[in-house]
Amino acid sequence: MSEFESVGRVEDFELGQGKAVVYDGRMVAIFRTTEGWYAIDDLCPHMGASLAEGYLEGNSVSCPWHAWRFCIKDGHWEDNPATKVDCFEVKVQGDEVMVREKNEDG
Repeated sequence: MSEFESVGRVEDFELGQGKAVVYDGRMVAIFRTTEGWYAIDDLCPHMGASLAEGYLEGNSVSCPWHAWRFCIKDGHWEDNPATKVDCFEVKVQGDEVMVREKNEDG
């Protein structure tokens, strides 16, 4: 499994908002919520809009272009769970926000 990589400082992320960051050469959407930190692929599979720019409500982010809704906890498309975007692990170490690829087991 890959190692955690720093993608920013805690103060760079607003509570209840998404933020797109570069991780391992790709765009990842990081979400800071009252329940914790979550990360999914930033690009909506429909037309490539940034999910970090979407509307976050609970554990669901809506694509800003066509309102496709994705669960920020596991990346599944809420209207068809057979479709999903990649999901990443997030941890905070000191004041650094760290991300790594999630293994297939969770």
